[in-house]
Amino acid sequence: MFYTKINNRRYLGNKYRILTFIKQIISENCGDFESFADIFAGTGAVSSAYTDKILYTNDILYSNYLCHLTWFSDEVFDISKVANYINLYNSEIPFEENYMTQNFSGTYFSDKVCSKIGFIRENIENESRSGKINIRERAMLITSLLYGIDKIANTCGHYDAYRKNAELPESFTMCVPEPNANLKHNHCFNEDTNELVKKISADVVYIDPPYNSRQYCDAYHLIENIARWEKPEVFGVAKKMDRTALKSRYCTREAPAAFEDLIKNITAKYIVVSYNNMAKKGNDRSNARISDSQILETLENKGDVNTFSQPLKAFTTGKSEHSDNEERLFICKVK
Repeated sequence: MFYTKINNRRYLGNKYRILTFIKQIISENCGDFESFADIFAGTGAVSSAYTDKILYTNDILYSNYLCHLTWFSDEVFDISKVANYINLYNSEIPFEENYMTQNFSGTYFSDKVCSKIGFIRENIENESRSGKINIRERAMLITSLLYGIDKIANTCGHYDAYRKNAELPESFTMCVPEPNANLKHNHCFNEDTNELVKKISADVVYIDPPYNSRQYCDAYHLIENIARWEKPEVFGVAKKMDRTALKSRYCTREAPAAFEDLIKNITAKYIVVSYNNMAKKGNDRSNARISDSQILETLENKGDVNTFSQPLKAFTTGKSEHSDNEERLFICKVK
């Protein structure tokens, strides 16, 4: 049996590599605190550094929400039961036609792998409906599936396109997730961030919004589709489903106004904003949607602000000619 930890997945904007920097800056400027809210949490890399706190996690993508339930929920789970299911799913499963084979064979995955994904995902849903697994166990099994297929997918780490005529693997391995023990009473959400902050409060609120026009629901549509398992119609070469409800304003010209509204409604002692310094250095799709002056002006209306930076080699959807990328942290001590 193989096991996995939270950082074992590729993801755009993942902060795992700079967690030491983030923790140091927050520790030096926010002092001791009891609660931490990660409201654009992605796969939960930053939250994983604060499992000794009361955590609030949120992401608009349901696939990421399932990751949060896996790693941070305090619901009791049976690890041997989860391992038994994963052992079954890793065994040889007879081929069947299903939603995955009908829509994705020969694209991101082989026909055989698509058949297996469809069987596993349907089985998880059936076991959940029958009460054989609880909410967290369901999340753990789906997360294990998503981690496993992401490793062998015919992509460059995202699902905007697949490589044509590539040799496709005929198998994948699911691993048993190993959450941290002794978690506190955490809260996981799958909501619009601007609405969520009106209902929660935390000592430290960490904000890591999308920087540019590249929508995460476009890059991870297939992962999201499998996580939701609503079996929608897909279209186009990349086989995407309708993602209208998942689009983020932070990837559009509305980003500054959305950010201002967000900050205005946050209840916290400290607000920490993580934002890349691409500004106007790349092509229009890569350029930051919120300028430094807009970030500073918005935060200064809320409290006293200090800025810190760290060089960053970003995980992008293509080659970057810019070697002076920095990740910045804006720390606002709320008045």
